[in-house]
Amino acid sequence: MLLLQGKGSRAFRNHLANPSSVESLDAYLERLASDAPTPGGGSAAALVGAVAAALVAMVARIAKSAPNDVVAQADSLRPKLLDARSQDEEAYAAVVAAQALPKSTPDERATRARLVEDALAGAACAPLQTAALLLEVLGLVDRLLTISMGALESDVASAAEFAFAALTACGYNVRVNHRYMRDEMTIRRQALELVRYEAEGGRIVSRARRAAAKD
Repeated sequence: MLLLQGKGSRAFRNHLANPSSVESLDAYLERLASDAPTPGGGSAAALVGAVAAALVAMVARIAKSAPNDVVAQADSLRPKLLDARSQDEEAYAAVVAAQALPKSTPDERATRARLVEDALAGAACAPLQTAALLLEVLGLVDRLLTISMGALESDVASAAEFAFAALTACGYNVRVNHRYMRDEMTIRRQALELVRYEAEGGRIVSRARRAAAKD
């Protein structure tokens, strides 16, 4: 399996994709398992979300009664989530770089503090943006719940669980950065946005669970 890197990449449609822009799943998991600071939980959450989007697209292609635009929307979310994976890694790498800046003099400490704060805000923003994409995936799941799917119900429920688990993981990664930030206005704005995503996502995954539990 190949993972896409680079904005707007669609290796599943483009057999001539630049080899430098793709990474095997095994290679990614090796990086994830290493002691390097990136990738981490936010990156992994985006990948899980891409899997959820792929399942939604599969179900919508097979279920003849699925709304016509669900396939296209799910297909468009998949590369966006893979891009979000890379963006999350870049955002946290910026935090690591800022924290490594010198702090011997007052000027150096002031510069370092400002850049660390900016980097932390970016590192919180990245998983928050991923959470927004995951809510879109869950919105597509919600639309599929309105049609008869037979055995595909298990795949839809799986997509809902993957997407909501990934959204929950994004929440952890947003909040851990808030713990070290000082910009209360940004923290409050991001926190309110996240709570909204979590609440709506929770309602959708609950509906998916109820649908899957029906005889």
